[in-house]
Amino acid sequence: MSEWRRLQEDLAGAGYVATDDLAMALHLAIRLGRPLLLEGAAGVGKTEIARVLSGVLSTRLIRLQCYEGLDASHAIYEWNYQRQLLAIRAAAEGGVTGAAAEARIFSEDYLMARPLLQALQEDKPPVLLIDEIDRADEEFEAYLLEILSDFQVTVPELGTIVAKSRPIVILTSNGTRDLSDALRRRCIYDWVDYPDRATELSILALRHPGLEARLAAQIVAFVQSLRREELEKKPGVAEMLDFAAALSGLGVADLTADPAALQAALVTLLKTRADRAAVPPEVALRLAGKAA
Repeated sequence: MSEWRRLQEDLAGAGYVATDDLAMALHLAIRLGRPLLLEGAAGVGKTEIARVLSGVLSTRLIRLQCYEGLDASHAIYEWNYQRQLLAIRAAAEGGVTGAAAEARIFSEDYLMARPLLQALQEDKPPVLLIDEIDRADEEFEAYLLEILSDFQVTVPELGTIVAKSRPIVILTSNGTRDLSDALRRRCIYDWVDYPDRATELSILALRHPGLEARLAAQIVAFVQSLRREELEKKPGVAEMLDFAAALSGLGVADLTADPAALQAALVTLLKTRADRAAVPPEVALRLAGKAA
């Protein structure tokens, strides 16, 4: 069996059904030591792949959640100023001043490593998840390029810190802004779409093995039909699994049998007021009827 197929099977064993394209892209990213950029709508499993991969490889998952205004002090490192002030006072009381005091406070004892620096300090290659990179500013993206190119960080007071082991880097993007060509060139790339019917059925079977086959087929058909409606936030795979768990908990064996229970379970799928209004009971029943 080829290595990428074995990786695909290992992921499935851990509850993640990866397409051939995704499994191959992940395999190549690991073998070539290149970051993997995953784009796609929210809820298709981009973040989950990093969590599952860290479990499959028995290594640490380090996550950097990106947001507007993210800077180096929150992503890479910052100094523990409170401890430094206390150390300065203690040094002054002990008669230590000047260069000696400065060398003491600007040491690794007072350095607070943030996710990117943490990933470089691990002895065993961790999985570094840089989540929703499209939410960060372009300035931070440019700074990130240097780290992803050389896997090292320069701390002016300490010098250059080189990675002990090369982390497995996974970047995700929901497409809220265009990413730079420079970032794309450095990455292996894959587009993660909503799963097709067979794949989503496989995911549901893995996560809810006790679910009756007919109901599982109805759930997948219903959710996939719902995604074709005009919604602000289409339900992802995680929402589909919550929907299945809710129906099971409510004792529903057929989507069309209990309209009240079906409508109640929609709270797991529809996450905005507008979307709730767009799927009144008659629409839900129409979709359930088609799914049946």
